[in-house]
Amino acid sequence: METNTENSNVTKQRHGCVTAWLILMIIANSATAILYLFASEMITKNLPGDVSTPMIILLGIIGIGNVIFSVLLLQWKKLGFWGFIITSIGALVINLTIGLGIGQSLFGLVGIAILYGILQIKKDNVTGWENLE
Repeated sequence: METNTENSNVTKQRHGCVTAWLILMIIANSATAILYLFASEMITKNLPGDVSTPMIILLGIIGIGNVIFSVLLLQWKKLGFWGFIITSIGALVINLTIGLGIGQSLFGLVGIAILYGILQIKKDNVTGWENLE
């Protein structure tokens, strides 16, 4: 059986800023999910209109998904990035449905651009994005 020695000897590395951002995303999304799932009354008081419990639960699930996608990115899986795109679109739809303005709702998509930009930071002349499988 042949093995690719060129690939097996190369250790992937990411810039410290990329690692720090991914850890920050894990912490922030964990906190968000906990708030949505366990402090929903506090959240619904500050939102326009009457927000249903299923919508709040769905936003909590999106937060949990984002934690999972952050971990996947730490494990070099490009699936984590695509997962963030899906959850961001889902959050956009939910935010519009519950009555947030278009500006506030679209602001969530900025996170995707920031994540993509951070994944472009190079370590040893290789971007984090290029290391993703």
